[in-house]
Amino acid sequence: MNRVQLSIILLLICTSVVTAGSDGTFISSMDVLKWENVATGVWKASIGTKELASMDYAAPLKLKALSDMGQAQFPFEPKDTRGQLNASGVNIRLPLGASEKIYGLGLEFQGLNRRSNVYHLKVDHYGGVKGYTHAPVPFYVSSKGYGVFVSTARRPSFYVGIGNRKDSKLPPYVDRTTGGSKWSARPISDAVEVSANGQGLDVYVFGGKSPLEAVRRYNLYCGGGVLPPRWGLGFWHRMHTRSSDADILKEVADFEKYDFPLDVIGLEPGWQSFAYPCSFDWDKTRFPEPKRFLDQLAQKGIRVNLWENPYVAPTSTVSEAIKPYTGSHTVWLGEVPDYTLEAAQKILLDHHQKNHLNIGVSGYKFDEVDGYDVWLWPDHASFPSGHSAVQIRQLYGLMIQKMFMDRFREMNKRTYGLVRSSNGAASSLGFVIYSDYYDHEGYVTALVNCSLAGVLWTPEIRSARSDEEWVRRFQSVCFSPMVQLNAWSSGTKPWSFPKVTNIVRDAIKLRMRLLPYIYTAFYDYNQKGIPPFRAMVLEAGFDATEEIVGGKLDGETNPYAETTRLETTDQYMMGPSILVTPVFTGQKSRKVVFPKGNWYDFYSGKLVGNGETITIQTKLEQIPLFVKDSGIIPMMPPVNNITNTKGTIDLEVRHYGQKENTYMLYDDDGQTFDYEKGICSVTELRVQRQDGKLTGISSTIESKWPSRYGQISWKFMSQ
Repeated sequence: MNRVQLSIILLLICTSVVTAGSDGTFISSMDVLKWENVATGVWKASIGTKELASMDYAAPLKLKALSDMGQAQFPFEPKDTRGQLNASGVNIRLPLGASEKIYGLGLEFQGLNRRSNVYHLKVDHYGGVKGYTHAPVPFYVSSKGYGVFVSTARRPSFYVGIGNRKDSKLPPYVDRTTGGSKWSARPISDAVEVSANGQGLDVYVFGGKSPLEAVRRYNLYCGGGVLPPRWGLGFWHRMHTRSSDADILKEVADFEKYDFPLDVIGLEPGWQSFAYPCSFDWDKTRFPEPKRFLDQLAQKGIRVNLWENPYVAPTSTVSEAIKPYTGSHTVWLGEVPDYTLEAAQKILLDHHQKNHLNIGVSGYKFDEVDGYDVWLWPDHASFPSGHSAVQIRQLYGLMIQKMFMDRFREMNKRTYGLVRSSNGAASSLGFVIYSDYYDHEGYVTALVNCSLAGVLWTPEIRSARSDEEWVRRFQSVCFSPMVQLNAWSSGTKPWSFPKVTNIVRDAIKLRMRLLPYIYTAFYDYNQKGIPPFRAMVLEAGFDATEEIVGGKLDGETNPYAETTRLETTDQYMMGPSILVTPVFTGQKSRKVVFPKGNWYDFYSGKLVGNGETITIQTKLEQIPLFVKDSGIIPMMPPVNNITNTKGTIDLEVRHYGQKENTYMLYDDDGQTFDYEKGICSVTELRVQRQDGKLTGISSTIESKWPSRYGQISWKFMSQ
């Protein structure tokens, strides 16, 4: 720390005032934060000096969409919001009610409520440490309906209702010896406190009346959610790492032979002339004519996604050019580019443009941008931009996503890919997070938590120990943002477990049938900020105050049952109306927790519940799906390749329940950004009651692009 920095800190300490909080308590040595209304329902406060931060990588905010949501109330008494810059860095303190539950803080494989814990948010392989994860997004959502985002490239620590300042409102003192169960090792705290090294950060508050409103505002402020190319929502198959072009063409033929959908082929490390670190150059032994090979796949409508990590091998044709823009340390003896520098970005992007994109590559899988400390650069490494090693590492996955998204946008081509780490402000980026972690239940929990962080997650399949596990994993991934079999090491195929091949095929084809519904859900993510796959706490009618479950204990509501309900992590919503309840190996039955309102079985249309918890018997051949009352579900015939499906597509539109409803079915060219200019199609699907009977009507609302959807037949599942 230099003398100027020290002088600033001392000045701040000396000029801080002791001010009374709204409850009469005193918060000393912390300044009241000054809030600026930066968009409808969004406020920002800054502390200290501007530094590199995740919000720097956000897409332009969607002002109109935020305005359309209407104004929201600032959730705090402004004088109770505090910030401080001192010798240890920056810290903030925001009020927290005694009954509030806190969700979010990024991709986590366990739990949902973050209350009464400490999270040190660090980009890392998941190792069971709270906050050490692939996407440690510093955004949390309160059960009261607001959200808070801390924009920084540092590693912030969140003390969520834990740790009591001596000048705050303290809970009653309890003697451990005599107090019994009233004594707590974690006394309740009245605040969320956040600390980070560095000279400054920005804090954003997103208002709302429900957690979903806060999440929507956060996503919209970061540019809205990504709208993937249509092919990206089909079936992905990643080849064994040593596969050649001939091996891949044979495997494609096998997909046709076994009647399995296939939209994307993923090439793993062996496509390159050198990997770990990477050359980014084609291996001429396995792929002597890359363009010819890509053209052959393109004729079948199959896209190609390339694996790589960002560390440059000495043998790479870009090695010498990028060397001046790399850090002091290597990873696997490869140079580490500083992608905060435009020169470094240009060298890598131009190489990819010439050797990959111009000949037909559709996207990338960016691996090893999370990594353990033992193989990534140390915290004391230096980079030519002057940013710290920690800052570069925290945002490295985010930087790579943004630079490639910008290049694809210049080409007017949408992309969809995979990334091993991400951070805040990433909702508009076309990448899905994956992991070496492989616990099935944890995978589903991660899917739930990602909806609270503005990122996407795939519970990809790699292997299984039984026919049952193979089926259950396929069923889960078919109801996620990306359906992928990652056979880079195992070499497995969808038909590798012959006894259940038909069941696996049926699961994938059901996914394909639901593409009009899923694609529209992603459009709502893009335009309205609504996560296409989302936690139950974001669904209306799913809250403890309803007191629907749990029964009574001695005439009082059972608080444990209410907490259990709110923290459900083994089910989630897909789109506006479908409730997905994955089944795990060995489960002959499972519980399903319904929000308030009638819910119907997807397959039969029968009424199964309203606001309560039920137990269902599982079937190997089906993943349990339920549809809310008035749900409208457009479905297309099953296809084995999205791109090569020609002509108009007729739809079966299902309606569940007894209520009238309107659904806006979205369509566009499925591959460019022209939809941002309004070149798209919106069809209104309306169900109304006439003479005591439900009928369906469709009409075109907006059509600057000729929709591929043709004849519509209605199917009323609950009549």
